Formats: sequence, C-alpha cells, structure tokens
Amino acid sequence: MEKPPVDPQNPWLELRRLTPARIALGRTGTSMPTSAQLDFQLAHAQARDAVHLPFDHAGIRTQLDQRARQSLLLRSAATDRNSYLQRPDLGRKLSDQSAQTLREYAQANRGAVDLVIVVADGLSALAVHRHTLPFLERMEEQIQAEGWSVSPVILVEQGRVAVGDEIGELLGAKMVVILIGERPGLSSPDSLGLYFTYNPKVGLTDAYRNCISNVRLEGLSYGMAAHRLLYLMREACRRQLSGVNLKDEAQVHTLEADADVEMKGNFLLSPPEA
Repeated sequence: MEKPPVDPQNPWLELRRLTPARIALGRTGTSMPTSAQLDFQLAHAQARDAVHLPFDHAGIRTQLDQRARQSLLLRSAATDRNSYLQRPDLGRKLSDQSAQTLREYAQANRGAVDLVIVVADGLSALAVHRHTLPFLERMEEQIQAEGWSVSPVILVEQGRVAVGDEIGELLGAKMVVILIGERPGLSSPDSLGLYFTYNPKVGLTDAYRNCISNVRLEGLSYGMAAHRLLYLMREACRRQLSGVNLKDEAQVHTLEADADVEMKGNFLLSPPEA
C-alpha cells in the first residue's frame, strides 16, 4: 500500500506519523484548528482522570491470588487523595497502623528476604491497573531463575516512591523495587515506573535509586523492562550499591543487528575495554 503523498505546504506531517507528540497541528488563522484543540482537551481530561482514579487494590489482589501469590495491603500516611496530592511527604511514609502491621508480619515471619516488590498507585492508578500483572509475570520468571527469596507483594494506597525504602527496611530486605504510576503526560496517562534500591532504609534520596520509566505497550516493553531491572539487581548484589553509581549497561539485541551480534553496553557510554 502506497503512502499518502506529503503535503508540500506542511512537511511536518511525515514526522507526525512517527510520534504521539503534538507537532504539525496546523492552524486556522492565528489559532489551532478545532480538531487539534479538542484532541488536547481530551488528552488533558484523560491525564486528570488518571491522577484521580481510585486504586483498585482489591482487583489486583484477586489476580495475585489466582496466581498463588500472597499480597499485603498497606496505606501511606496520606488519609485521602487531596492530602496525598498536596502533601507529598505523607505519601513517602506508611501510616502508623500500616507500619505496625508490617512489623507484626516481619516478627511472625522471621528471616530476611532478598527482594520486596511494592506496588503503589502513585499519580496514575490506571498505569498500575494495566501493567502490574503482565510485568510481574515476566519479572518473576527471571527472579525464580536467580533463586532469590521474595516477600509477598506489598500494595500501598496513596504511596510515593520513598515508601518502598521504609517497607524494605522493616522487612530486612536486601533489595526493594516499587512499581508506581508515573505523572501522566498528554500522550501517556498510563506510564508505569520502576524504582530499585539496594539496602533500602528510611531517609535515602533519589541518588540511591535506579529508575526505569515509561513501561507500557507504547513505550518500554515488559520484557525489556524486566531485562534491565534484573541486570541492575544482579550488579547491585555484586557491587553492593544502587543509584547514580550503578549504570544500566545491560546488553540488548537490536532488530537491525545480526542474530549473533549484540550491542555492547549503553550507547551513551564509552565501549568496554577489551
């Protein structure tokens, strides 16, 4: 099928086919066309809806039960969505009741674990609803191959990234990864973020975490995200650190390369010495 001809008056249209970004919108006089304005309003409404969508933790727990995976529901110190949005600090720590619940669980199940998986709604419960279970399925296949011990999946309502460090510390975990809904964009209301910390404890800053973002069907695939995360986890265990001192140099196959040729490391970094 032949491609439609490019409008010589608007060569940007060819690029528009390659990206969801708002380019080549056109104009009517000095204003945007009505269709572009309506598309913008729709995207803005979808982003707002994603932020305020309630966390369906019951649905996720049901799906985890069907996969024979235990889960534990906790809540942050933010009592409702308004306080969560206005007080980011409350979302970074557990409520007193949830912290006590986790301490009791840790006492009843003595013995440190290698990895804690935390799932929090963040700023897009939609992302968590859509991508958590498919991603966990890919991730846990590789975790089992590594032989790491894993705690029940910890679900946190009104949670932010740093709450994972408190959970990891209370459970005495070597590593923690939190799956969280990222701030919606006008073309991506359902982007899932992964934040990984080695030796988690309260008070760590973002410099001690590694982030893998834009996990969704139109972004980073579940398989590639799991591949990158497992690389970081292996290297963290070997080097006993995470964050800015741990770079993502995972080897990946490219579609353009021959089947036997691998991309050596991250193309932004210097190639490894022979």
